[in-house]
Amino acid sequence: MNILKSYIREGEHQTQDFKFRVDDAKKIARTLAAFANTDGGRLLIGVKDNGKVVGVNPEEEFHVIQGAAAMYCKPELVVKTQIMQDDHKLVLEVTVDEVKNKPVKALDDDGEWKTYVRREDHTLLASKILIGVWKKERTKTSTPQTFDRDEQLILNTIKEAGEITLSKLYKETKLKKAYIDRLLILFITWDVVEMNITSGGTYFSVGEML
Repeated sequence: MNILKSYIREGEHQTQDFKFRVDDAKKIARTLAAFANTDGGRLLIGVKDNGKVVGVNPEEEFHVIQGAAAMYCKPELVVKTQIMQDDHKLVLEVTVDEVKNKPVKALDDDGEWKTYVRREDHTLLASKILIGVWKKERTKTSTPQTFDRDEQLILNTIKEAGEITLSKLYKETKLKKAYIDRLLILFITWDVVEMNITSGGTYFSVGEML
């Protein structure tokens, strides 16, 4: 089995996406940025969602990809490409590495720079909490030995719920939203709280150390 067939057998997942062709540079920029903000990834252009190889003109697709990475990603992304073949059909493989200094933003249709991440086979908008965690990780502080009353209230509310959304945490604790946001970001960097980002929403649960 050649390497292309091996990739296709994996299907679409967190680090792999199939594209029939690339018509919208802005839209593909979101996928590239999401890969860079998560675990890196691979685009196979010339492959349908069901894995059927239809082939493309690699040169045409290459120019759109380069434009997306240069003009619609901030900072500009470096992408690697190679041409793969299935019988007489050509597929363009595009790979993106995970970046160290997150986030990479992509320009949306309204002209706004937004942050995207990859979860399973979905490209999703990053939450303000995740963006805050990335920033905080650059100056990570040590976990305290004890928590004050408000901190313990947040942790107990999350623990009792098993998992909870941010909006429900706001409602149940009745603390100021910005204050909860700041503490959640700290808890996540301390590995006290875990954040699970899914296509159905973002959920918080307490870590194993509590």
